[in-house]
Amino acid sequence: MSKSVKLFSIALSLAMVGCSVDADNANDQSMVAELLTAENIEVGHFSYGQSATAEQIAGWDIDIRPDGMGLPPGGATAEDGEMLYEDKCASCHGSFGEGVGRYPVLAGGEGTLTESRPEKTVGSFWPYASTLWDYIHRAMPFTQPESLSDNEVYAITAYVLYLNDLVEYDFELTQSNLAAIEMPNKDGFFLDDRPDVMAVRCMENCKEPGSIEITSEPQIAEAETVVEESVAQQEVSPGEVIYERACGLCHTSGIGEAPVLGDSAAWAVRIESGRDALIASAISGKGIMPPKGGQMQLTDDEVASAVDFIITRSAD
Repeated sequence: MSKSVKLFSIALSLAMVGCSVDADNANDQSMVAELLTAENIEVGHFSYGQSATAEQIAGWDIDIRPDGMGLPPGGATAEDGEMLYEDKCASCHGSFGEGVGRYPVLAGGEGTLTESRPEKTVGSFWPYASTLWDYIHRAMPFTQPESLSDNEVYAITAYVLYLNDLVEYDFELTQSNLAAIEMPNKDGFFLDDRPDVMAVRCMENCKEPGSIEITSEPQIAEAETVVEESVAQQEVSPGEVIYERACGLCHTSGIGEAPVLGDSAAWAVRIESGRDALIASAISGKGIMPPKGGQMQLTDDEVASAVDFIITRSAD
């Protein structure tokens, strides 16, 4: 055990017994006094943990600022990204950025932001092109996040910008020019100037806590109504609720070659293997499908109910 960990353990033990001084803990107190010396205590720390190294910080410091700071060297054109986008992105977002099923639409939507149902796409809503590079880099493709090289990210970013008529097909998107691309809605965002977010922190002559009054209360009746509706929905079809939460993302649109709900031909062989085998696969995971669809808080019975729902909807 290191000195720092030993010190922390002894100090915790003394605190738990009230730091009483008797023959039983005299030796521990002596050891604490020995460890509480200048050479054993790092300035600014509590004698445990260590400062992060530059390499460790670099592993987390991957965000890209609106001005392009953080972008790595590299570049590519929309032409470079077309087939890559088709292979990695089109199954969810459509070949032209139109979106598949409930997956986000990436292109179009110009002039809809003032409508009752605006279409918020990269071209119609996003204020910075750097956000697109950043998001693709850290989160896409959906089944393999952070698997793309920097140049592949530039290529797909360029192609999505091309789908929104923001760059030409042969325009080379690079570290030096990405932040210079002007997005149509760049002036649609502003700092929140409401009083409750601009308040100055009180450091002296502050209001007495006892004089602060609550001027509004949550509408409990409305909250209960929402809970009742949610419970009623689950009572109607518990398996469908679990399916939507854990399975629908892939099995509704076929992402990652997942068999689509209702496709009896795709499910026939799987259903023939038996209900127990399907449930075991759903619980343990198979291929790119994570255990329990990534919803590890689900019980085995809840997963089984989702499998039963799939069988009911997909059997001949």
